[in-house]
Amino acid sequence: MNTRLAVGDLGHHLNGFREYLRLLARLQLRAKLAGKIDLSGVVQQTLLEAYQARDAFPTDFAQQAAWLRRALANNLTDTIRKLGSRGKQRVQEESLERALEASSARLEAWLAREESTPGRAAVHREQLSRLAEALLQLPDDQREAVELHHLKGTPLAEVGRRLGRSREAVAGLVFRGLKTLRALLNEKREQSK
Repeated sequence: MNTRLAVGDLGHHLNGFREYLRLLARLQLRAKLAGKIDLSGVVQQTLLEAYQARDAFPTDFAQQAAWLRRALANNLTDTIRKLGSRGKQRVQEESLERALEASSARLEAWLAREESTPGRAAVHREQLSRLAEALLQLPDDQREAVELHHLKGTPLAEVGRRLGRSREAVAGLVFRGLKTLRALLNEKREQSK
């Protein structure tokens, strides 16, 4: 996208980032915080800020994604700090932003391996959204194993420790999860043709 979108189109365009941002946010939360933070609300706030900043919002897809990740990091940090003000967790904004960047890079690298044809920015955004939605369709244990191993870069042994399973059991979860993900993504790709 090289030109500014009309106001109504911008809202629709930003909505395409929703599941991608939810996935990135979910990947950054510790299990202790997962139930205490409304990720949908944090993502909604991020998209609202982008909409309100429409005149300064970038037109290039990569810059848009970077802008949204920074805003998401700031909003997550603020939300976690509010919890911390009640004597809970403290968070460092820069480390959260770096973690979001790293998760995003792993997501995009995974998609690049899965999709051999180059695409336009809108197609890429749609792929990120489809991946995030497909992950939500996996059984919880497979989703968590795939997210931890492939999207957070956690070694299989550590994933096993977190999930209370052996390294071999986690490898099976990841294998089955990726197989299902590929099938779901291929199905969605065929439906969109």
